[in-house]
Amino acid sequence: MSFAASSVSPEAVPSAALRAATLAGTRERWRMSIEARALVMVTAILVTFGLAVLFSASAIVAVDAGSPGHHFVVRQGLGVIAGALGFAVLAKLDAEMWKKWAWPVMIVSLILMIVVVLPGTEAIYGSRRALFGGSIQPSELAKFAILVWTPMLLVKKGARVKEVRKGLMPFAVVIGSLCVLAILEPDYSVAMMFCLLMAVLLFVGGAKISHFVLFGTLGLLLMGVKMADSNYVRERLRSFSEGEQSLSNRASPTADQQHQSLVAVGSGGIMGVGFGQGNQQRGWLPLAYNDFIGSIVGEEFGFLGLAGLTVLFALYGWLGFRIAREARSPFLTLVAVGLTFTTVFTAFIHLAVVIGLLPNTGLTLPFVSYGRSNLVLTLAMTGILVNIGSSRERVYGVSATDPLVSPSLS
Repeated sequence: MSFAASSVSPEAVPSAALRAATLAGTRERWRMSIEARALVMVTAILVTFGLAVLFSASAIVAVDAGSPGHHFVVRQGLGVIAGALGFAVLAKLDAEMWKKWAWPVMIVSLILMIVVVLPGTEAIYGSRRALFGGSIQPSELAKFAILVWTPMLLVKKGARVKEVRKGLMPFAVVIGSLCVLAILEPDYSVAMMFCLLMAVLLFVGGAKISHFVLFGTLGLLLMGVKMADSNYVRERLRSFSEGEQSLSNRASPTADQQHQSLVAVGSGGIMGVGFGQGNQQRGWLPLAYNDFIGSIVGEEFGFLGLAGLTVLFALYGWLGFRIAREARSPFLTLVAVGLTFTTVFTAFIHLAVVIGLLPNTGLTLPFVSYGRSNLVLTLAMTGILVNIGSSRERVYGVSATDPLVSPSLS
């Protein structure tokens, strides 16, 4: 049976019999807005491009480790499939449901963040950030928890958010706990991201600027004290502050990694050296398929490649914020702002590190860097964003397209 959309609601039918006949041949569906459709296209381009770049960046590493050259791409492809399924499901589920699930998601995130820092958890590159052999990163789930829990509580508190004790203190306690757990991994970049997400959502939600100054100052002081005890953080900041001197000496792996990133981007020029023709993935640049995959883009696709990525993520942000502006409720507006900001901010920080504008943060490039947990979550978050950018409509069977004039109902 074919279907057609009708603007006539069941309430417009004058009799109970007509209303029952109309409803018998109806169903509901989500119709994506122009912004949501465009967001799907941008996401598809980024994922496809990411798989191609990942193959180039990881093939030699995989072969050196005794695996097929497509090892990382196949594993990432499984993440794409899982993420696409999550995207499709969440795009068709009313995003308002996350208001009800906000606390359970936050509690699960806190539990997993505690588990990952317990003694005995496997350390990868000196940090305990993942479970089950690296398959699950609790910090990724914690980001999402902040994105739905903070708007839920903001909407619930309303004007009380301007108060410190009853308004802002619950946010500081819960999200502060996530930050402490992230520091214990240690993962200072994620801890700062948690704080930044909370700040952005509170600002959009109507909290006072003076409260940001207070909590921001305390947070920076605590973060500074903890970071002062971290050798690798001090090394990253020293390498960045010394600039060319540190890069020319290359006295540390951090400085060498930043140096090789700039070499990659510089050697790419305007057009790049060509797909698969780069040299940095041949052992010169550590983690070329993850933390510094933007460097491979710069080397093989040149300035145009990096500029194209920048435009795509800027377009993602523009579409996301337009969706937020037209959202169905204040809760969904805040969720859309948080989802959009997380993806776009992470991307721009990664690209800034690649070209030497910021010290190494360890943040990956969304949709492109290797990492199934991040990929699945980012696709799922985009699915939620698409749902926020969609509207529910009722679809009637052909015989009930116009219940007021249909011969079968006369």
